[in-house]
Amino acid sequence: MGVPYEQVDIAGDVGLKIRGKTLVDLFKNAAKGLFDMTTDINRVMVNEDRQTTIEAENIEDLLIRWLNDLIFTFDSEGFIAKELDLDINQSAEKLTLRASLHGEIFDPERHESRLLIKAATYHKLSITRRDDLWEATVVFDI
Repeated sequence: MGVPYEQVDIAGDVGLKIRGKTLVDLFKNAAKGLFDMTTDINRVMVNEDRQTTIEAENIEDLLIRWLNDLIFTFDSEGFIAKELDLDINQSAEKLTLRASLHGEIFDPERHESRLLIKAATYHKLSITRRDDLWEATVVFDI
């Protein structure tokens, strides 16, 4: 599979190319890539938990809502996750993502500040499945 995510520069913004063997892996790797653009996640400790549930009508909306929920949690609480437990269920009407986030509150004395990410966007958004690999590209406003 190679690297699970890589940062790509886009004029005025930043993007991520994300890979995963399953849809759950893709969403986990998207979150890890987002947090890695924010700080060095290797220095984040696991001493707090957060739960979240996201619903959407399709995979694209679910990914954008998921990433924007993580951005909002970081902006409003300073919480950054290092580990994630994730489940995605599909019914006839919607997709539901339930996640447990494990991490800590960002501490500027201990954590490196990288990019200030404002939002995940639909600009150039793509999610595809090729053989046994999910791939996505997401652009973020910075």
